[in-house]
Amino acid sequence: MTIDDAPREALRGGPRELLRWVATGAAVSRADLSRLSGLSPSTVSQRVEALINQGLLEEAGAGQSRGGRRPRQLAVPTGGAVVGAIDLGAHHARIGTLDLSGRVVQGRTLPVRIEDGPETVLGTLLAEVTALASGGAPGASLASGGGAAGALRGVGIGIPGPVQHSTGRIVSPSRMPGWNGFDVAAFCADRVDVPVIVDNDANLMALGAHRTAHAELDHAVYIKAGTGIGSGVISSGRLHRGAQGSAGDISHCRVVADPAPLCSCGNAGCLEAVASGAALVTALREQGVPVDDLTGVLRLIDDGDRHATALARQAGRAIGEILAVVVNFFNPQVVAIGGRLADCEPLLASMRATLYERCLPLATQTLLIERVATSQDIGITGAAHLVIDHVVSAHP
Repeated sequence: MTIDDAPREALRGGPRELLRWVATGAAVSRADLSRLSGLSPSTVSQRVEALINQGLLEEAGAGQSRGGRRPRQLAVPTGGAVVGAIDLGAHHARIGTLDLSGRVVQGRTLPVRIEDGPETVLGTLLAEVTALASGGAPGASLASGGGAAGALRGVGIGIPGPVQHSTGRIVSPSRMPGWNGFDVAAFCADRVDVPVIVDNDANLMALGAHRTAHAELDHAVYIKAGTGIGSGVISSGRLHRGAQGSAGDISHCRVVADPAPLCSCGNAGCLEAVASGAALVTALREQGVPVDDLTGVLRLIDDGDRHATALARQAGRAIGEILAVVVNFFNPQVVAIGGRLADCEPLLASMRATLYERCLPLATQTLLIERVATSQDIGITGAAHLVIDHVVSAHP
């Protein structure tokens, strides 16, 4: 059984949690880790030594004595080893390198055309990430053991479509022509000599948001609302993907009866067809309101345009109706919305009101409903943690 398969209680004091405590500053010594985990000093010492041997922890000098030998301080290496991350969108991609604590070392936003196809888009982005990690020009060779900036330990990639996580293959994406069935993991494996972990972009946002803002909570739902709509689910403190990797895909849940807008998946009345950024653009154009993209929609809402504001409220209600089913069924501790639509106050207010109206009082009694902390790096942070978890899991 891998760490990803283990229940939350079995992870108490596991390698991943020990690493997280040191990375966040909650622990600076083996004694601290023993106190936090409840494990014996000898067990903690064995796990710490394994993490040191993997290059995930280091000893950084002696700490303050409390009446005996001065304890050796622990730290996450901030130089040398890095993790590469790619958060791919329809029009832009955020790429970066992060240290082994999940902190961003370098980050860049690049324009992309998803319709250019997987080989072109991913080939370019991998070259850029390799350049960031190696300190060289795009396309510079970097294997697991070298590079000017040290060792690249792996690359995490977020895809804006359904991903079969176990294989790294894209399955029937609705807005990615030419990407269906593409084996992202195999393509990348031919270009970088490190593990490449592929997942849906909403899952990576959920993982990044949970690790940075809600690590103490066991159950959470994170919605990514931008050009499309998706969500990621945290259950028992870990990312929940379901049997094939499609857990949390709310985009094609039906919310409108016939006649209803046609969705990109071929069905009618899906959440994405009525509440996504792309849907708002289409609806405004049909009403005769000139708007080019989601940026234009948000500008209209900020200016108080009644058509755009009414559509945003309708979208919030539609999202809230789907999430009400999720909240009643799953009973999370937090529902957080990220993506560009998260800053749309009429949508957020409508979603929140619908949740309180449609959910059982017990389900909302202590429920947090909030925005994901605004950060363009939340996706690459999740991608980095995905790789770090893989590295830790591979060396128990």
